[in-house]
Amino acid sequence: MVDLVTFGETMLRLSPPAGTRLETGGDLAAQVGGAESNVAAAADCLGVDAAWLSKLPDNPLGRRVVRALRGHGVTPAVAWDDSDAARLGTYYLEYGAAPRDTNVVYDRARSSVTTVDIAELDTDLVADAEIFHTTGITPALSDATAEATSDLLAAAGEADTLRSFDLNYRSKLWSHDEAADGYEAVLPHVDLLFAPYRDASVILGYDGDAEEVARELAEDYDLDALVVTRGADGSLAFVDGEIIEEGIYSDETVDAIGTGDAFVGGFLGELLTSDDGDLTPESVGRAQTYAAAAAAVKRTIEGDVLVSTRGEIESVIDADGDDISR
Repeated sequence: MVDLVTFGETMLRLSPPAGTRLETGGDLAAQVGGAESNVAAAADCLGVDAAWLSKLPDNPLGRRVVRALRGHGVTPAVAWDDSDAARLGTYYLEYGAAPRDTNVVYDRARSSVTTVDIAELDTDLVADAEIFHTTGITPALSDATAEATSDLLAAAGEADTLRSFDLNYRSKLWSHDEAADGYEAVLPHVDLLFAPYRDASVILGYDGDAEEVARELAEDYDLDALVVTRGADGSLAFVDGEIIEEGIYSDETVDAIGTGDAFVGGFLGELLTSDDGDLTPESVGRAQTYAAAAAAVKRTIEGDVLVSTRGEIESVIDADGDDISR
């Protein structure tokens, strides 16, 4: 039995050294990363038994993903695609420096996960887990992944598994209108929502400050708890009628990719290890603190995945107040 199950696509990430362009760079560093598996790996850092559901090509690239995730303490529970069309999604990351933004180029169309069917996945893992988590990236990939997302959320609901969802909008995967339709289909079946403030405002059309958005979203979709992330302004949670705010920890950014996933993984990891997944103002506030520290540690590490320990994350939390921005 695992505590946390996530579902989504994990890809091969290829990046030239910082300061070089994809057009001209030579060697490309290869790493593995995907939002939902990143969350599982971050939760493992806090002592949570986590599994990741997906579909992978039955080839060396698919096996590389499995080996990498096992190395991060995550149990891969995958369907293997042995068809001639089997492929692993890939993305290329070109690091930016002011005034040039970091850029991501996807090559993930028609990857194996886009053909996934619920019958191929181990739904017993979801039923036995304390929390099931996925993101808005997954239903954006294909009709099949959207249907599987809905089916897994339904299975989790029937088993009283807490259903966690991160909006995690990606403009290169779907339009605002497509995302709004996708979110509105999923949100009635979610218990705990992570919503970047910009996504809730721009995609779902909620007006007002973060507190107003949180209260309206929670009421509209009957959410048990909601965490609105606000970048440099930290996070704001709404649970049991209470608002809890948390700042961010200062960091020296080496690689910002995966920061949001580390935040969610740190939140779910602390919620599971200290409070058995119960959503109360006290447990949510504590989980927010661990989430903020996990996100800060991730930014100091190259790659998509948080590699840390509970002790290291707690050392960030326990540091002098001068090291935290609230």
